[in-house]
Amino acid sequence: MKIVVIGGTGLIGTKLVGYLRERGHDAIAASPNTGVNTITREGLAQALAGADVVVDVANAPVWEDQAVLEFFETSTRNLLAAEAAADVRHHVALSIVGSERLPDNGYFRAKVAQEALIKASAIPYTILRATQFFEFVGGIAQSATVGDEIRLSPALIQPIAAQDVALALADVAVSPPANGTVEVAGPEAMPLDELGRRFVRGTKGTLKVVPDVRARYFGGVLSDRTLTPGAHPRIGAIRFEDWLGQSARAAGR
Repeated sequence: MKIVVIGGTGLIGTKLVGYLRERGHDAIAASPNTGVNTITREGLAQALAGADVVVDVANAPVWEDQAVLEFFETSTRNLLAAEAAADVRHHVALSIVGSERLPDNGYFRAKVAQEALIKASAIPYTILRATQFFEFVGGIAQSATVGDEIRLSPALIQPIAAQDVALALADVAVSPPANGTVEVAGPEAMPLDELGRRFVRGTKGTLKVVPDVRARYFGGVLSDRTLTPGAHPRIGAIRFEDWLGQSARAAGR
């Protein structure tokens, strides 16, 4: 199959393109770096010509609330219109577990808006919602740092390696459209403050992690349900400490 990966040169897209090619598919990495822009529509029609499946893992280049919303809405509208013209049979999009449960976060609101556009389209689709990536834990800790403390909610989180997300997306891309949402999560749920503590230990950091039920997560207050999946998610294989070790070894090369 010809499978076009929008955002195919990023963290998830690079891995996904590799997995699809290993399985014998014609996987195309489409991004502004390769001359395909879903905002300006540059190169979009050409990239989608003859495509069976499109997988959208593009990320917004900005974080301001309105700009993020405009990016995902414009990109998704342009992409769905181009897919309809190219007779694409399956639209796959990567989203976030719990997006609708954190309305104070502008990025999460933008992902909910993106999902709504996909569901309203006539194109068969699958939305894969993933929990937070291991690769983002350092940024989470940095955002919660006050002085020499990292103040994190004790609410549950079930993070996952980007590699496992890409593998799940590869399976979804070559399967029939679900016309619904599926979830993927890491192998272990834990309190967010404990995740921060493990990160500090694993990276030989010196900051103290303090549990704080009032600590905000990128603008929102968490509960045990906010960032954890529902019943029967797909579960990734890579554990957090194993990922930390792999990352440390890769950095030391």
